[in-house]
Amino acid sequence: MSLVRLLNEKPDKVMFTTPSHGQRLFLYDKLREMYKIDYSETECQNPQEALAQAQLKAAAVYHTYSTTFLTNGSTSGIIAAVLACTQVGDKVLIASNSHPSHFNAVKLAGARALTYDLETDPDWGVPLEVRPEVIDYFLSRYNIRTVIITSPSYEGIISDIEEIRAICDRYEAFLIVDEAHGALYPFSDLLPLSAVNIAHFTVQSLHKTAGGLNPTALLHANCQIDVKPALDLFTTTSPSYPLLASIEANIDYLDSKEGRKEIDNLVNRLDKIRQKTKGCEFFGDDPTKLLIRVPGITGYELSEMLFNDFDIEDERTNEKSTMLLCGIGTDGKKLDKLQHVLSKL
Repeated sequence: MSLVRLLNEKPDKVMFTTPSHGQRLFLYDKLREMYKIDYSETECQNPQEALAQAQLKAAAVYHTYSTTFLTNGSTSGIIAAVLACTQVGDKVLIASNSHPSHFNAVKLAGARALTYDLETDPDWGVPLEVRPEVIDYFLSRYNIRTVIITSPSYEGIISDIEEIRAICDRYEAFLIVDEAHGALYPFSDLLPLSAVNIAHFTVQSLHKTAGGLNPTALLHANCQIDVKPALDLFTTTSPSYPLLASIEANIDYLDSKEGRKEIDNLVNRLDKIRQKTKGCEFFGDDPTKLLIRVPGITGYELSEMLFNDFDIEDERTNEKSTMLLCGIGTDGKKLDKLQHVLSKL
């Protein structure tokens, strides 16, 4: 049974179980509907089987060995992947500017982090892609068990995951890709190639660009390593079934004709904004991230101008450029305003 459908059914028992509110007490009225489906693992509701089936269906959608629903963000997926494929004392290769979860995962696994610096584009102030030859250099000289790559970067820079996977295979190292910002990639040919079917493990955040609730995410595996024991070490035994059901619904939408059309329409609209806007320059590999700069002013000045003069808040800014994040939920009205503002620049 679908997890979404199960949670929409009313229990036929009088509940003296956790949670004590029993789908009847609503302490925060704005979340009334969420209280109604806030089930626990009781005999009459038993959502575990529905969750297992939803995850199997997701694996079929993504063509993975397994796809696991996460309700503690991509951070939990990174930690679980590292715990699943490393042992105490193993070496893990990561970029020095990696997300804190990468370093924390290595610490929790009792492994050792080897780091390298990414090149920074001097004109845009953003780190560039991971060069395969750098990965080859480290793997050829050190006995490295696991490599963690971030692609796309926060600003939308893509690395050559296929080439890096080939290098990892040559040295018998696991490849984990932090694709937190690339959850839309598997559902449109207009977007960069996803790592979901390339890396040993890929983590995606549905809540960043794919329309999901905070902090829903996915952990994909393309090897026969069971990630559940690793997740069980640090995740709650009382998961939020409303959040888990939202993940199922999120994937169903992304994989639907309507969802795929919305993604393609978003990319096409953003491409038109790039073509029509003459007052600023664009950079990056991910069309859903508008990394912009305006000659003569800093990224910080541009960010302040957008915020104070046009009521637009950006996602990330540096000395050289500013990044505006788009995704599911970035509707035509928002894009119309953005195009109007950028044309003024």
